[in-house]
Amino acid sequence: PVKFCYNIIQVQVGVSALGKGVFTMVAGHLSEKKGYYYAVLNYKDYTGKRKSKWVSTGLPVKGNKRRAEKILADIKRDFVPEEPKRIEANMLFSDYMESWLNIIKGSVAVPTYSSYSEIVNKNIIPYFRERKITLQGLTAKDIQAFYLHELQRVSASTVIHYHANIHKALKYAVKIDLIEVNPADKVERPKRKQYVGSFYDADEINALFEAAKGTKLELPILFGAFYGLRRSEAVGLKWDAIDFKKKTITIRHTVTQATIDGKSKIIQKDRTKTKASYRSLPLVPPFEEVLYRLKAEQELNRKLCGRSYCRQYTDYIYV
Repeated sequence: PVKFCYNIIQVQVGVSALGKGVFTMVAGHLSEKKGYYYAVLNYKDYTGKRKSKWVSTGLPVKGNKRRAEKILADIKRDFVPEEPKRIEANMLFSDYMESWLNIIKGSVAVPTYSSYSEIVNKNIIPYFRERKITLQGLTAKDIQAFYLHELQRVSASTVIHYHANIHKALKYAVKIDLIEVNPADKVERPKRKQYVGSFYDADEINALFEAAKGTKLELPILFGAFYGLRRSEAVGLKWDAIDFKKKTITIRHTVTQATIDGKSKIIQKDRTKTKASYRSLPLVPPFEEVLYRLKAEQELNRKLCGRSYCRQYTDYIYV
């Protein structure tokens, strides 16, 4: 939607975070969205992170600019950024898990935090919030009941992931003297079922190659089937990883996708999942032919599209 911005004003709002006086500048402006005015507030939260908040004025754009500006001023005057929850032993366990996520956010990799956040927010927090169990009141029996409840709908492997998050969060609570012992230590984890993978035979893999030929999925399927590349490695291949003279492919860069605070984010890293994953592979003639063809195709597209061509990922092979 087209947005029109008016009347940017800054106000100073006093808030208390963890008992300390903190002042933050809140900038506000009007934006048009689907024919209505919205008040947009821009501010820094207690961690210093920039955030924005959209509030509908309920007013159509036509003939309501002055009324919308008055509503904007009222919203800015009354707005107070959310304060962090004070971590205490008698807080709800669900609230503690939220606080723990904020604490570890800067100390773990982005994909790891994304995984933790999804597990905690979608599964652990709703269950314990409904039961209003406090951190200091949490028992091994409560955690075991949660696992038994979840095993009715998910696998044992998934519940083991839940256990890892709960155990780690409670270990931190013990460390900062909120609780004396970790109740998750007393819980029986479900037994993981042995995974037996299936694989394609020669006829099936050739049928897959034929089905993928000429499609956008052809390249990652070829690299995955022949070289055993992970999805992140196939997507993360760059042209400088291909040495056409020495006939080698070097796996050293990955691209993954994670959801952080409800927003999808592309994560590019100059490292592989493990040290052993950093490797050089032979560039065999069929793949060399595919890569030469793709390189020529990309160069042609750049010439045809001119300024309209997206150059943000020109160093990547699989775009």
